[in-house]
Amino acid sequence: MKTSVDISYYPLNENYKVPIKAFIKRLNNHKSLVVRTNGMSTQVFGDFDDVMSALASEIKAAFEVPHSVFILKIINADLKSIPKL
Repeated sequence: MKTSVDISYYPLNENYKVPIKAFIKRLNNHKSLVVRTNGMSTQVFGDFDDVMSALASEIKAAFEVPHSVFILKIINADLKSIPKL
């Protein structure tokens, strides 16, 4: 099953950009995923098991930064191929 995830990551410290960029870089190392970023969030597309496995691993690594908050929206569809409205 294909899935799409919209992720917002909020490291609650003054140096918040470094852990966000590191998280996105680690996600991009998962070659089975498509990762897109914009000014508001990061989207991840791929097979459900691949996406969830990668997210579990990378969110766990990101939690090494104290007081990190993630907000996820997950849908059981491949939204990267749906035209923009």
